[in-house]
Amino acid sequence: MEQQTFSTSKEKTKKSQLEKNPFKPTPAFISAAWAALGVGMIAYCVGLWNATMELNEKGYYFTILLFGLFSVVSVQKAVRDRMEGIPVTDIYYGISWFTTIASITLLLVGLWNAEMELSEKGFYGMSFTLSLFAAVAVQKNTRDISAFANQDN
Repeated sequence: MEQQTFSTSKEKTKKSQLEKNPFKPTPAFISAAWAALGVGMIAYCVGLWNATMELNEKGYYFTILLFGLFSVVSVQKAVRDRMEGIPVTDIYYGISWFTTIASITLLLVGLWNAEMELSEKGFYGMSFTLSLFAAVAVQKNTRDISAFANQDN
């Protein structure tokens, strides 16, 4: 008589996650993502620190950076959850995208109306974009590493 084995839903979820993304991020990619996030955020903040704008204006731009970082991580999580079959409500998914677009729009409107050199506006735009992209990469790496760590359990 053959012995039947039963797998739990947790084991099936782990297996399906690894089938969808079987590659563990390399240390080089992990380091590059963290370095890009650090460079983008630090450059943006140093630019704000050295700017000749009012403190409330500096606060506005800093808040947009934090808002944008949280928003893109939320979008990455919602998109990835849906890809892996993890339930994500439409309202959360929509809000995540809305806040990401809102943070980018707020930065663009702020820079468009700011009285600063075009090169300074470009600097803030590029460091903001680098930070958002890197935050998505760091979140992806963190999630992939977690999936592989849980595979051993």
